[in-house]
Amino acid sequence: MTAKAARAPKTLGAYALLAFALLWLGLIILLPLINVLVTAFSQGLPPYLAALHTEDAKAAILLTLLVAAIAVPLNAIFGICAAWCITRFEFKGKSLLLSILDLPFSISPVISGLVWILLFGAQGWFGFLLRDHDIKIVFALPGLVLATVLVTLPFIARELIPLMEDQGTDEEVAARTLGARGWDIFFRVTLPNIKWALLYGVLLCTARAMGEFGAVSVVSGHIRGLTDTLPLYIEITYNQYDTIGAFAAASILAGLAIVTLVLKSLLEWRFAGELAASRRH
Repeated sequence: MTAKAARAPKTLGAYALLAFALLWLGLIILLPLINVLVTAFSQGLPPYLAALHTEDAKAAILLTLLVAAIAVPLNAIFGICAAWCITRFEFKGKSLLLSILDLPFSISPVISGLVWILLFGAQGWFGFLLRDHDIKIVFALPGLVLATVLVTLPFIARELIPLMEDQGTDEEVAARTLGARGWDIFFRVTLPNIKWALLYGVLLCTARAMGEFGAVSVVSGHIRGLTDTLPLYIEITYNQYDTIGAFAAASILAGLAIVTLVLKSLLEWRFAGELAASRRH
């Protein structure tokens, strides 16, 4: 059965539902965002810029970008590998693998951070080995990256799996029949077919990585200027009653989210067909 195209609302009830949806989005999303920007600039531009030029603020911004820059490529590589294995091979435990892949969606981010404390903390399973070799994972950059990777693990894989299942293997089999090697098949056939869904997943993963709070809070140790990412810095600054500093930092985080949203919307508009296929089950 062919899906019917959406049509413009014509009845009073349809307009009422549309008005309610827009009102709800305004109250839940737009109003808080406007409040962040208004508060950040409430004392003018110089205090706003001064709040962002403190050493702790700059360190938090750079650390947030660094963690995302490491975690997102790792999840991109994992997502491609996982999608390839799940869509190209049949094996026992495939459904279990899919369930485990979705686990970060359902568990608390705090637990996602706590597992690394239990593994690599001073009293953790491998804590004595790390201590003997002077290796720091928790309360350092590696712990932040691991916590972020775990929380954002499914985003890219879940964008690729439906698309690769829908596309099948005909083109790859044809390329292999013509003598193409494995890497040539991947870069010349598979990757061009999944590039927009991959980019879409990367955008979603990046937005989630930059805004993560719970997991990184557990493993960070809250060391000012060293392990506080931007969300943690916002919380600490706000708790210290530095309203301008907190909301100025929050505006940067909101700005990064808006940029991601704009890029996401452009992708959806420009490549609607291919992205729609990636969500087909």
